[in-house]
Amino acid sequence: MISFEDVHFWYGERESESKVTPVLQGISCVLREKEFVVLLGRNGSGKSTLAKHCNGLLLPKKGAVLVDGMDTRDTSVLWEIRKRVGLVFQNPDNQLVATTVEEDVAFGPENLGLPPAEIRKRVDEALEKVGMIEYKKREPHTLSGGQKQRVAVAGVLAMRPKYLVLDEATAMLDPEGRAELLQLLQELRDEVGILHITHNVEEALLADRVLVIDGGRIVAEGHPREVFLVGRAIEQWGLELPQIVDVALLLWKDYPDLFKVLPLSPHELVDALCSYS
Repeated sequence: MISFEDVHFWYGERESESKVTPVLQGISCVLREKEFVVLLGRNGSGKSTLAKHCNGLLLPKKGAVLVDGMDTRDTSVLWEIRKRVGLVFQNPDNQLVATTVEEDVAFGPENLGLPPAEIRKRVDEALEKVGMIEYKKREPHTLSGGQKQRVAVAGVLAMRPKYLVLDEATAMLDPEGRAELLQLLQELRDEVGILHITHNVEEALLADRVLVIDGGRIVAEGHPREVFLVGRAIEQWGLELPQIVDVALLLWKDYPDLFKVLPLSPHELVDALCSYS
């Protein structure tokens, strides 16, 4: 697992010299293998800073981040940690480095020093997995935003990580591109641990577990049904309720025996309404 243990972080050498409030203030949480976790938070809440701690791009000023028991502050294991934890950022153009799609996906495995046959195998497998194998000879700049993001994910998957961390990876995508990427994450959830960082509450409905960060602290944690039971109180963290949850809670207020559990999809809501008597 990736384990955050009372992690504090601020920009600058000393806390007393920092001109802003520490960005992370006592973060303790875990991402387990083959678990799909969504981290929600408003802009400036500390989401991206937390993401960069997952594979040692940033190091805690206090506390520790452990990846399968390896401390990110230990330089002797940093390369192994970065092989296990793949990061996908908001703008896919920042991760595309080659002139063709297949060359871009091969970049990571080549840096691992793998033999050509193994690189070829990994590139094809990763592109097949994200549905981009037919585009392998294309130039990345000719692709749509959603396609570019899938290529960026393929480049990470070709490294065979155990954990995939996506930092606002859907933020720059149109609705179609967002839906494609979320579908891909659904397909990958049985293969890798996923930490999907976003401010879009609708995307949290897909998660095994939701974390909410605000002011550098984890303020809520649990299954989406548990987290969204706070109702409109979620606005204190700069978030809104998913539309389907908002409707369900309004109905539940007037008909307290309507639901046994909070619906998280239109299908669940319709089923509850149809069976109500």
